Amino acid sequence: MNRQITLLIIDPQNDFCDLPEAWRAPDPVRNALAAPALPVSGAHADMQRLATLIDAGGAGISSIIVTLDSHQRYDIAHPTFWRTGAGEAVSPFTAITAAQVRAGSYAPRDPAALPRTLAYLDALERAGRYTLMVWPVHCEIGSWGHNVHPAVRAAYNRWEDQCLGVVQKVIKGTNPRTEHYSALQAEVPDVADPDTQLNRDLITQLDGADLIVIAGEASSHCVKATTEHIAQYLPSRELGKLLLVSDAMSPVAGFEAQAQAFLDDMRRQGARSATCADVLPLLLANA
Repeated sequence: MNRQITLLIIDPQNDFCDLPEAWRAPDPVRNALAAPALPVSGAHADMQRLATLIDAGGAGISSIIVTLDSHQRYDIAHPTFWRTGAGEAVSPFTAITAAQVRAGSYAPRDPAALPRTLAYLDALERAGRYTLMVWPVHCEIGSWGHNVHPAVRAAYNRWEDQCLGVVQKVIKGTNPRTEHYSALQAEVPDVADPDTQLNRDLITQLDGADLIVIAGEASSHCVKATTEHIAQYLPSRELGKLLLVSDAMSPVAGFEAQAQAFLDDMRRQGARSATCADVLPLLLANA
C-alpha cells in the first residue's frame, strides 16, 4: 500500500528568487525587466532542483501544498508604514524595536497607528521569535513578484495534468498589521482576523500524511517559522515524518546562522533532512 506523501512548498515566489534576466518578465511601466524584491542567493537553483524532483518523482507524490506570501503594499514590515523620528524614509533591512519607537527614533507614518503598533511590538518581543524587520515591499498581491517560480509552477502543473490533482494554495500575510512568516499562524495573531490565527485545518491535514517533504524559501525565515509551528502543533507529535529538502531551500543573506540553528534543532526533535537526489528514490518507490 502506497504511503501518503505530501510535498509542502513554502513561498516559492519570484520575489524570493535570484532569477537571472532571462527568467524575468518585462515591466512596460518602467520599461525594464521586473526584478525580484528580496532575492535569496541560491533560490533559483533551489527551485530548479525542486522542479526536477517533481517531474521525476511526481507519481509518488500524493498531494502538493504551496504557501504564498501575500502582502499589501502598506504593511507593518514594509518601508511604506514607517518614518524616522526626523520624518525621513526608513530603509529596507532596518530592525525596529518597541524601545526605539518609544524613544522617538521611529514612528508609524499614520500617527493614529502608534498605540496599536507599540502593542504589536511588545507582543512580538515577548514571543521572542523575531524582531520586527522592515523588508523591501515584496510579494505584493497581484504583482509579478507574487507569482510562483516558473519552473516550479510548470512542474506542478504537469503533476496536476498527470495525476488529475489540484495543487492546494495557502495564502498568508494579507493582514498589514502583523508579520506572517509561518504558513500556520501570524507572529502576533489578530483576534479579529481568523486568517492570522492557527490554521488547525492545515495542521490536521498535514498530520494525515505519512511523510511531509518540505522545501521552499527562505530557510532562515518562512521555512523555519512554518516548520517550527508544524513541530509545535502536529497532533501526532510524529516529527519523524518531517523531511526537509536541504538543497531546495536557502537562507536570507546575513541569517545563515539562524537557518543552520533551525535545521540542527529540527534534527534534534526527530525531523530528517535530505537532498533532492536522496528524496527521489523515496518517491519512485511510492509510485
